[in-house]
Order: sequence, then structure tokens, then C-alpha cells
Amino acid sequence: MTAPLQDTSAAEPAAVATSEVPRKAIEGRSLGRIAWTRLKRDKVAMAGGMVVLLLVVLAMLSQPIQWMFGLDPDALHQDLIDPSLATPVGSFGGISWEHPLGVEPKFGRDIATRILEGSWVSLLVAFGSTVVSVFIGSVLGVIAGYYGGWADTVISRMMDTFLAFPLLLFAISISAALQGGAFGLEGLPLHISVLIFVIGFFSWPYIGRIVRGQTLSLREREFVDAARSLGARGPFIVFRELLPNLMAPILVYSTLLIPTNILFEASLSFLGVGIQPPQASWGGMLSSAVAYYKVDPMFMVVPGMAIFVTVLAFNLLGDGLRDALDPKSSR
Repeated sequence: MTAPLQDTSAAEPAAVATSEVPRKAIEGRSLGRIAWTRLKRDKVAMAGGMVVLLLVVLAMLSQPIQWMFGLDPDALHQDLIDPSLATPVGSFGGISWEHPLGVEPKFGRDIATRILEGSWVSLLVAFGSTVVSVFIGSVLGVIAGYYGGWADTVISRMMDTFLAFPLLLFAISISAALQGGAFGLEGLPLHISVLIFVIGFFSWPYIGRIVRGQTLSLREREFVDAARSLGARGPFIVFRELLPNLMAPILVYSTLLIPTNILFEASLSFLGVGIQPPQASWGGMLSSAVAYYKVDPMFMVVPGMAIFVTVLAFNLLGDGLRDALDPKSSR
């Protein structure tokens, strides 16, 4: 008995129609896009990044803002100062519509304008010194980790020597010795250059050790062996193969190093060997507020909060970048 024949005429058009449906291509994602997706999920890190962006924009536009609104960070308002106590007239440090953050004791200078003026000084020193330390530490660290041998020994002992220096005392002595003038510079350009050099040059061993440790593990990877088998020499492997793969830890450490350098600059200015008055700086304002913290606490609170918010924002952004760039992160 033969099986009944099935009518396949209705099934064939369906199969043809199914085969003609265009298939959506699978879109690949780069490591940068994956990291950005993870970072966007971290609301705390994004909030820190927004604050950092706002601070950078305000620092870059501080001079145009002062010119646009006719602000002068060195303008004296003696009529707002009590001559007997040398403190601002009124409550909360002389806060008013014209002076939303009050005025300084003794001189009567507007605190908000000086905070704005000091922002570009602090961020310029922090970013400049970070660039110097990251450049020196990254180059020497990757060379020590890749070549090993005597190069690793020499560079590692250099790191140990720099780490053994009492950095704060050494920075104070250098800054104090170069206050008058040096290298054809004087005044504010000299002070900023000295701070960038001192902070950056003596901070590179910290990132140098991190880069060296990461390079020790990367130099045994397959892509390095493939580059060697194709005839690539040491400098090509160091700068074209290893350094690009080290950008994630370098970037994360840089965001964490910037607030450290801000605090270092504020410490030097607080001790009187950093940015010199009448130029406004956050550390210098804190130093001046020490004598008036009992009678005018707002003079200390405002620059202290400026430093606190800036350092906290950079730290939150750095922690978020570290989690976003970690391939083992579950976020």
C-alpha cells in the first residue's frame, strides 16, 4: 500500500518567503564602546564626570567670565570691612547679592571671584604635573618591564630612590629657592612651572611601578610573540604593541593622580611656597583663612569645599573608569 501523496505546493511559497527575509547583521562593539556602556550605568561616576567637566569649563573660561561681568579678584572693598575687627560687615562673611560667597577679612576682596580665579591655577598645576609624571612613568615603566635585565635594575633602583625622598620637604626647599627668578621666568609663570616640575618629576615612580608590573604580564602574551615572529624590534613592540594595551590602567591612574596633585599644590600654597599672593589660589586662600577661622569661618569653608568637591569628583570618576575598563567587571 502506498503512502498518500502530500500536497507540497502550499509549503514551498512559505519556505521561499522565509528565505527571502533579510537577516540583521550582528554588530560588533569595540572595547571603548563597551567601556562607555558600562560607565553610563554608573550614575555616581557620571555625576563625578559632570562635575569635573563643569570645573574644567569654568577654569578655562574664568578670564572671559571675569572680563564679561567686570569682575576683579584683586579689587578691595574696604567699605564692607569693620575697621575695628577687620572682619566683613554683616552675617556669614558679608554675603550679599553682589558678593554671593562673601568677602575676605581685612582686604574685602570678593571670595567668589577669587575662587573662580584660583580654579584655573589649581587645575593647570594638577593637569600639567600629571602629564609630566604619567609620561615619564609610562615610558620608563614599559621599558623596564619589557627589556628586563640591567635596564629593569637601573630603572627600578631609580624608582626606589625617588620614593625614598621626603617629597614635601624637597618640594618646599626647591620652591623656596626659586622664588626670585630662574630660567628666564619670574612671577606667576615661574611659580606654576616650578610646581608642575616638582610635583610631576617626583611623582612618576608611582605610575612607573604600575606600568612595569602590567608590562611584565603583557610581554608574554601571544600578540607580542606574533610581532616578534614578524620581525618587529623592541621599540616597535614597546610603543606600538604594549603601550596601547596599557592605556586603560594609565587613564584610570591619571584620573586618580589629578586630585592628589591638587591637594599637593594646595599644601605648598598653604605653606607659602606655592602660588604667591596677590594671585588667587585655593591653597593660598586657606592659608590666609587660618588667622580668621574663629571670627569668619566662611572664609575657610568656601575654598575648603572647592578643593573637597574637586577631589571627590575626580576620585568618583576614576573609580568608575576603573570598573568600566575592567574586562572582568560584572557591570
